[in-house]
Amino acid sequence: MVDAIDSKSIIRKDVEVRVLSSALEVRKQKYPQCGVFLFVLVSFYMQRLIVICGPTATGKSDYAVQLAKQLAKDGIKSEIISADSRQVYKGLDIGSGKITVQEMEGIPHHLLDVASPKRTFTVAQYKKLADKAIKDIVKRNKVPIIVGGTGFYIDAVVFNQQFPEVGPNKALRKSLERLSLDDLRQKLQELDIERYQTIDIHNRVRMIRAIEIAAVLGKVPVQEPRTAKYAVEWIYIDLPDDVLKERIHDRLLKRMKQGMVTEIAELHAQGLSWKRLEALGLEYGYVAMYLQEKLSKEEMLIQLEAAIWQYVKRQRAWFKKYAK
Repeated sequence: MVDAIDSKSIIRKDVEVRVLSSALEVRKQKYPQCGVFLFVLVSFYMQRLIVICGPTATGKSDYAVQLAKQLAKDGIKSEIISADSRQVYKGLDIGSGKITVQEMEGIPHHLLDVASPKRTFTVAQYKKLADKAIKDIVKRNKVPIIVGGTGFYIDAVVFNQQFPEVGPNKALRKSLERLSLDDLRQKLQELDIERYQTIDIHNRVRMIRAIEIAAVLGKVPVQEPRTAKYAVEWIYIDLPDDVLKERIHDRLLKRMKQGMVTEIAELHAQGLSWKRLEALGLEYGYVAMYLQEKLSKEEMLIQLEAAIWQYVKRQRAWFKKYAK
């Protein structure tokens, strides 16, 4: 078993925790008998919540569906809430790896296709919709399952985080949008090295917002752990580096065959600027550069695969910090 997160550690002192360190172990067991380990020691007065997290390409969505089906066999109904910063957007399907209706296998999913890709969707907006979805799921006597790799979204909901009330600075944003990605990275490092170490450095929108906040407050406020609103069952899924790199490579080629380039070209034809597509990051950013002939197809694939791996490292760092 790969201990990407120390399975002996409790992620948060105020949350009931179980850590599944490796997706390989999941596959060995096929899928765990959920009734054995879920909801044990959960306080009767706290709402149950399952969080399935981990790096991209580890099979979190499939695991969540299988877990929900197993729970149903044990008499526990559940619904899934996506925690993915690209899957919230309409039309970002192949490039984001959005689960299909067939893959859902009848399990209701929430927070997919809830925003226009023409406008930035904030973590505050995500939290508002996720809180509403959880309330609705609970009202129907079901258990919410949050699944995804966007740790910022997961933290916002589980720990009821509040966000700095720094309004948009149009003049600053206009000047920052003229800067290259490298210039933005350097500027954020100078303003707030702590935020730089946790942010998606390929996401222009997120970096500009971080700079905007740091320019007003001096730094992006660190969200201190709060008492969780829920009794949480944490499931972390990961794979050994060599296995995960191979999966990322194969998945990228599969998405190319599925029509990812066509999808992104159509998004541009529907009104998404190249700058906006680049700001969406990873697949959307690199394919947009390819379509503008800034990169050859080979350069695009090599650079994109490397960027995805860097993203995996940041995801691991985000979730690993909880073990401290």
